[in-house]
Amino acid sequence: MSINERIQKRLRTDRPMTTISMRMPEDVIDDLKLVAPALGFSGYQPLMRAYIGQGLRKDLDRLENDLLELLLASLRRQGVGEEVIAKAMEEARAKSAQ
Repeated sequence: MSINERIQKRLRTDRPMTTISMRMPEDVIDDLKLVAPALGFSGYQPLMRAYIGQGLRKDLDRLENDLLELLLASLRRQGVGEEVIAKAMEEARAKSAQ
């Protein structure tokens, strides 16, 4: 799934939800309940989802960048020139912006 497809999916408000059970220290839940309204959240669970989503997006970006670096290194080892790589990157960026 491309980055744009993932973003479009995450922006949908009708995404299916699933229930999970997670053990958390009571003081952490109390702090989440305290912070949530100050940040404009209706409760601590939406705040938790936001925190998880932020961390997940950060890690997904890092993983994609790591994969891209590995691909570029492989192309260079196989003799693909910097000009060709730069042109391909420019084309890919243009398509991902659409």
